[in-house]
Amino acid sequence: MKNKKRVRYKSYTPNQVYLFPPSVEDFIPETHPVRVLNQVIERINIDKIEATFRGGGTSSYHPRMLLKVIVYAYLSNIYSSRKMEEALMQNVFFMWLSGMQKPDHNTINRFRSERLKDALKSIFSQIVLLLAEQGVVSLKEVYIDGTKIEANANKYTFVWGGAIKASKERIKKQLDELWEYAQRIATEELKDTEPLSYEQIDAEKVKQTIERIDEALKEKSIDPKKRQKLNYARKNWPKNLEKYDQQKEVMGERKNYSKTDNDATFMRMKEDHMKNGQLKPGYNMQLSTNNQFIVNYSIHQTSNDVNTLEPHIKEFTKQYKKLPQVVTADAGYGSLENYEFLEQNKIGAYVKYPYFDKEQNASYNGNPFITDNLYYNEQKDCFYCPMGQCMRNIGERVRLTDNNYEYKVTLYQAHNCQRCPLRGSCHKQKGNRIIEINQKLRRHKQKVRENLLSEEGIKHRKQRPHDTEPVFGNIKYNKKFKRFGLRGLQKVEIEVGLLAIAHNLKKVA
Repeated sequence: MKNKKRVRYKSYTPNQVYLFPPSVEDFIPETHPVRVLNQVIERINIDKIEATFRGGGTSSYHPRMLLKVIVYAYLSNIYSSRKMEEALMQNVFFMWLSGMQKPDHNTINRFRSERLKDALKSIFSQIVLLLAEQGVVSLKEVYIDGTKIEANANKYTFVWGGAIKASKERIKKQLDELWEYAQRIATEELKDTEPLSYEQIDAEKVKQTIERIDEALKEKSIDPKKRQKLNYARKNWPKNLEKYDQQKEVMGERKNYSKTDNDATFMRMKEDHMKNGQLKPGYNMQLSTNNQFIVNYSIHQTSNDVNTLEPHIKEFTKQYKKLPQVVTADAGYGSLENYEFLEQNKIGAYVKYPYFDKEQNASYNGNPFITDNLYYNEQKDCFYCPMGQCMRNIGERVRLTDNNYEYKVTLYQAHNCQRCPLRGSCHKQKGNRIIEINQKLRRHKQKVRENLLSEEGIKHRKQRPHDTEPVFGNIKYNKKFKRFGLRGLQKVEIEVGLLAIAHNLKKVA
């Protein structure tokens, strides 16, 4: 039997005292993203952050160091201030960035929530401009898309505008019933007076009305149930109406909001295991990208993308003092209001309209009954139905969008559909077929269709999903950011800004 060779181990002396201790610098690889982050943030102007410090008192941690730590945390998928505090004591990259300083989680969170709220947009745009100088991104062509991200709020505590309206109508109805009853019992005391209208339903006027009814019925013998209803109304209705007014003020133009995060709106979230998604409080995050870098971001409280395009582009203009030359977006942004805005600002628009993709199918184009396929005679201002009847202009109507954008539609009517053999396939209206045409939108659609089907348009349409979708995939799946950690519109915007900076720096690295 052969003798077993002696095993030799590398020297291991954990308690060895170093004459020259190693530097943290030695542990940071030359190509590591933390070095890129450090170099970029060293170059930017942080005067807006420094302006938030009042001076005096004890010394403060340097804002540039705290900014580096927080951005690197978002780059490393760390979003909790407590985990950032922990990383500063355990992670060599955080130690190197902070110069071995150890701010606690309260300091980190206060800096993130308060110091960055008016400065982060400036920091983000400075980094994008540095990338533009290097030729990495272009601010001339942007690709826009959005996604909904869940708010840090309880999905079971909410306020609905419809419920407020229904409750006020119920109070109005019950108050009318009490008023009618009181007038029958105390006719003399309540003569020559009128009940409140729905528009007058507020706490003070309801309180006054209840007091008048109470005073009129004081000496009368009345139904105990009516007396009970009157007592309940006196105690609860004014208080409830005050609450409804406060809720309406918080809600603003929205249809609902979350009680846990008043700025969050309930939206339909896409879920992997659910076809239609689930209704949850959240925010609509809109991004503009170029070369898969984020060049603009904005947060919205509406779930409908069509209402976000104009404010999103205005945010771009505010940051860079100029408009993009070309905007590409999907059909979720196609509307008359948006096309008018893009045309007025001379922005090249490659924005699909609803049914654009369907129009590319032969089955849609070959359907003679679809309104868009009817022939229009511009000289006579009439459309021709599939049987060749002239559908004449019978007047105009004014419509309003959800944003109170006013537009006109022209009505065209066929003169005889009763004995038409195609009527069953053509329409299901009771009389002669009437179609509504928005002539402005029709003109814009024609122009947009030409743009989208051009060689340049095809290039932009192909590029858009390759440019925007990987960014959202990186944020939601690689960075595992599917729910905000902070509450309130302003703080949520800070989180998105930090995500955008982290995404861009990681891509540079």
